[in-house]
Amino acid sequence: MRIVVVGGGPAGIFAAIRAAETGRHNQVTVLEATNELLGKVRISGGGRCNVTHNCFDPVELVKNYPRGHKELRGPFSRFQPRDTVGFFARHGVKLKSEPDGRMFPVTDSSETIIDCLLSVAKSLGVELRLGERMKSISVKPNSNSSRFIVGLHNDKSIMADRVMIACGSSSQGYRLAESLGHTIVPCVPSLFTFKVKDERLIELSGISFESVKLQLDTGGKKKLSQTGPLLITHWGLSGPAVLKLSAWGARLLNECRYKAKLNVNFLPAHDTESVYNELLLYKKGHARKRIVSQSLFDIPKRYWMRATATAGIVDTLMWADISKVTLTALAQQLTAATFLVSGKGIFKDEFVTAGGVNLKEIDFRTMQSRICPGLYFGGEILDIDGITGGFNFQSAWTTGSIAGESMGRTAGES
Repeated sequence: MRIVVVGGGPAGIFAAIRAAETGRHNQVTVLEATNELLGKVRISGGGRCNVTHNCFDPVELVKNYPRGHKELRGPFSRFQPRDTVGFFARHGVKLKSEPDGRMFPVTDSSETIIDCLLSVAKSLGVELRLGERMKSISVKPNSNSSRFIVGLHNDKSIMADRVMIACGSSSQGYRLAESLGHTIVPCVPSLFTFKVKDERLIELSGISFESVKLQLDTGGKKKLSQTGPLLITHWGLSGPAVLKLSAWGARLLNECRYKAKLNVNFLPAHDTESVYNELLLYKKGHARKRIVSQSLFDIPKRYWMRATATAGIVDTLMWADISKVTLTALAQQLTAATFLVSGKGIFKDEFVTAGGVNLKEIDFRTMQSRICPGLYFGGEILDIDGITGGFNFQSAWTTGSIAGESMGRTAGES
């Protein structure tokens, strides 16, 4: 039986491997439009490849997916990060966990992952064809089973018993899915940084905060919040907290054209009142010290100076001379600082979209289309996206594994 996988990314290659493992007599072909397989794997994690995340509880794992969390609950009970780790271990690649839970190959090289996947695929007889742009996928008329005709750019075609579309967020993939009756949820960017122009951030690029609490106000009733590390960049704000917020707020931010208010609490364990009281207490014990001379609450010194200046504190002001009004203003700068988001930047390690094939049209027990029998989907072409940290690759491994196994088994039964 002939299985054709459209797309040579992580979901497609993994599906091809699982299809070949499940049905050894199946002929499995991967068609990749570009001249490179696993391109996103190569650049992910700054070239180190953030393979997955060490969250081994499916109930907790799905909480990292703004879209697709309900649908992934079942698939993750069948193939989750522990299974990903096991797969690579069986093929000689050991993964390691970092303090934030991200998992990388111990070599810190994405080439290790690429070499492993391609080596396994080739050992199973998977045919890997580069530069193959698809023109169409159609169902052969008068066929008792779902026989597909995959039309190529050179006016040639391939007959297939099972077809999987796994070509990421490409317009080609969406076009092919639509041609076979599927609905595409409009795509918008996810996982991006915030463009912020503010005097408090000028020339502070590179300064980071271990943990802040962010609250995003896009002008509607719904407000989103996230807690985590924050990084100041030359164009605004980045870091895990911002990236998570961008993922959960992807559609809201798109609707407001990426114009929003961002409230930052640089001391998430405190509120304005408790910080005011702490500052008041410090004032009593250090009356003759200059306020700007020493930062409090582990705030980076350079940002402390910006916060005090914004609160109206001059360099020579002593703690003894600060008024209650100015003390309140400082407390607010530390716990409720407002920044105006004027646009979105990019996240250099990943480009992720929210949107894709409507999940209601997919049977997540097999990843088969509910509309077109014999057609399967996996990876980013689906309306699934995760936050940063290896979660998007994990959904690719999981959906690819389930689709590949199902195709391999059912093709063998046809």
